[in-house]
Amino acid sequence: MSPDQDLIKHEPARMIQVEEDRIGQRIDNFLMLELKGVPKSRVYQMIRKGEVRVNKGRKKPDYKLQSRDLIRVPPIRRITDNETFDYRFITILEHIFFENDEFLAINKPPGLAVHGGTGLQAGLIEALRSHRTEASYLELAHRLDRDTSGLIIIAKKRSFLRRFQAALRSRRHLEKNYDVVVHGQWPKEVKSVVFPIQKVELRSGERLSRVSDSGKPSQTRFTIKGHNREATWLSARLVTGRMHQIRLHAAEMGHPVVGDTKYGDESKDSALATPRMMLHATSMRLTSDPHAKMDSQLPEITLNAPVEAIMANFIEQHFGPV
Repeated sequence: MSPDQDLIKHEPARMIQVEEDRIGQRIDNFLMLELKGVPKSRVYQMIRKGEVRVNKGRKKPDYKLQSRDLIRVPPIRRITDNETFDYRFITILEHIFFENDEFLAINKPPGLAVHGGTGLQAGLIEALRSHRTEASYLELAHRLDRDTSGLIIIAKKRSFLRRFQAALRSRRHLEKNYDVVVHGQWPKEVKSVVFPIQKVELRSGERLSRVSDSGKPSQTRFTIKGHNREATWLSARLVTGRMHQIRLHAAEMGHPVVGDTKYGDESKDSALATPRMMLHATSMRLTSDPHAKMDSQLPEITLNAPVEAIMANFIEQHFGPV
């Protein structure tokens, strides 16, 4: 047997009964947690080919688990700890700025993906779990683009995750605000952008958003905070939460985000000598619903993540103090 084979752990098929705190979780996300060390692509292949069964039947990746569902997990080859990537080199703990029994808030630095994926071993959630080995539950409550800095919420309880994601979908009791710098002079009269957005996947596997009449309704509210001849500093509030929404809406208005390599203007970026994409998730406000049951309430709280230092310096150089 070769040394490489010693690093692979073979596990037989097994049956897992869904526990109470996993009710409502998608089957693909459930399997990601259960099958750590198994590539994401392999997990989706298992689901697609019917190797994973729920109550003896096939399910799609977005199937939401029900009480006492019985899941069959097929035989797998799992990478052992000897070969597992060491995430502890990512100093994520110093970026936690709020924590209670239900969740924690991190001011994510730019360039760090929120989770590992295709071509990426290092992710925020994996790093956090490697530092907080005593935590029984740590899950991303939402997403943030790799090159966007700022506030991201990590659920410490499944019950909080369900309430938070319900608020994300309804947008009635959760407000998210960003600081963003765009090219050119943003029109003073434009305070809301409502282009519909559709997600597309390229043959390479890269995911993009585009404006399309067949897309989902999307709205971003913009407020000018400062401007000069080359650029405008804006506050952006998400009314809806589509993928790359602020970046795409700004680009469609003819004012792409400074430093945006996906929807931006490389020639203008060079002229401004931008060191990163100028988009930061600055604040989030959670409010309770007076008509909802107590066990479905979110805490009343406003969280503020100071603008990351490189972006803050850029803003100060071009517009004045942040």
